[in-house]
Amino acid sequence: MNEPPGARIRVGLTALTMAEYFQDVNEQDVLLFIDNIFRFFQAGSKVSALLGRMPSTVGYQPTLSTKMGTLQERITSTKEGSITSIQAVYVPTDDLTDPAPATTFAHLYATTVLSRGLAAKGIYPARYKELQDIIAILGLDELSEEDRLTIARA
Repeated sequence: MNEPPGARIRVGLTALTMAEYFQDVNEQDVLLFIDNIFRFFQAGSKVSALLGRMPSTVGYQPTLSTKMGTLQERITSTKEGSITSIQAVYVPTDDLTDPAPATTFAHLYATTVLSRGLAAKGIYPARYKELQDIIAILGLDELSEEDRLTIARA
C-alpha cells in the first residue's frame, strides 16, 4: 500500500491483462487470485478525489459500479481458455450492504462469508458447529474418521 493510488488502481487490471494473455495467446486456463478487491475501491476513491469528482454513496467514487463491472466482466471463458478468479473481499464494519462489497458480490458466482464471532471464540474450522450438532444427536461414534480428526483439532 506504499504505491500511489494511480498505480494501485492499475494493479488488478494489469494482472487481468496478463491472465488474458495466457488465456488467448497461450490457450491456457488461468487461476487468478485477487488478495483484496477492496484495495481497488480504495485506490479508485483516492484517484477520484484527486480528480476533483464529487463522491457518491459512503464516499466512494461515482464510477464504482462501472469500474468494478469493467474488471469483473473480463474474467470469463473463451474457446481458447478460461480465467477463474478467487477474490478476498474486505467488508467494512461487517456491513454486507456497503456499496463496495455489494457491488463486488453482484459479479461473483459464489461467496463464503467467514464468521468473525466464531474466529474470536477460537472455533476452527467452520464445520465445528455442524459437527457439534451431529455429536449431540447421534454421538461421537457416528462421525467419520475425518470428522473425528476435525473435532480433535478444534
